[in-house]
Amino acid sequence: MNSVGEACTELKREYDQCFNRWFAEKFLKGEGGGDPCGQLFKRYQLCVQKAIKEKDIPIEGLEFMGPSKGKTENSS
Repeated sequence: MNSVGEACTELKREYDQCFNRWFAEKFLKGEGGGDPCGQLFKRYQLCVQKAIKEKDIPIEGLEFMGPSKGKTENSS
């Protein structure tokens, strides 16, 4: 599957390959320590965030993109 931004698709593929390799070769064998794909994920995440802004995609309320600064909970 391609990424939300064309410029991010290759980064997504690199991250997916890294994660899948780590998951199959390390995590499933009980060697879950470390985060070998963290830097790839951060680069991909920044690219996606930039693409979302450029395409003016509304993301309000989507917590997977990170906590909103200044966000307050409404009490009823």
